[in-house]
Amino acid sequence: MNTLIIGASRGIGFELARQYLAEGAAVTATARDGPGLARLRELGATALRLDVADPAAAGALAWPIDGERFDIVFFVAGVIGERAPALQTPTVADFDAVMHTNVLGPMAVLPQLADALAPGARLALVSSRMGSMGLRENNGNWLYRASKAAANSVLKDVSIAWAGKAICLSLHPGWVRTDMGGAGAGIDVASSAAGMRRVLAEARPQDHGGFFNFDGTPLAW
Repeated sequence: MNTLIIGASRGIGFELARQYLAEGAAVTATARDGPGLARLRELGATALRLDVADPAAAGALAWPIDGERFDIVFFVAGVIGERAPALQTPTVADFDAVMHTNVLGPMAVLPQLADALAPGARLALVSSRMGSMGLRENNGNWLYRASKAAANSVLKDVSIAWAGKAICLSLHPGWVRTDMGGAGAGIDVASSAAGMRRVLAEARPQDHGGFFNFDGTPLAW
């Protein structure tokens, strides 16, 4: 199995790479900096430098993956930004950092993969139920919420464009004990990664373009 993981220097992305490699898959994974690339290479992955918030770098991704045919793609890269409540206007710098990574990132990267997908490929965008409008019960972290709602829209459009080419899902990883989720989060990173891998592997054609929890439960947009 040939696997691509965008944003794998740590946390969920790194664990996805570790689990796929442990099962004998070939893994290409991206990181923004030297230490992240070194960790991936030590793990056994083919490591590519990529900052998804840089459109020029994202646009150049097509050439190092030219000729590849990926069976599995995970877009994991994301940032949470300042944890501000609703009606507290974010700074321009924070808005740009979050939106460039969480929204422009997949909009810039995913189109580069069109010719690098194997027949029957499966693609997951790691989103968040915090982006769900139907499930929303509070308004904390409203910039992050807005970015993930927009990212879900991006995935939906990709799923329409790639109908018949790849099964595309938006996945909520759960509240995970990572640098972003914090020590008090509900699940460990290995369980989150394993769950999302299972959901993607077991997805049916009718699940294409859907939004799911890491345990397979469908989520409202």
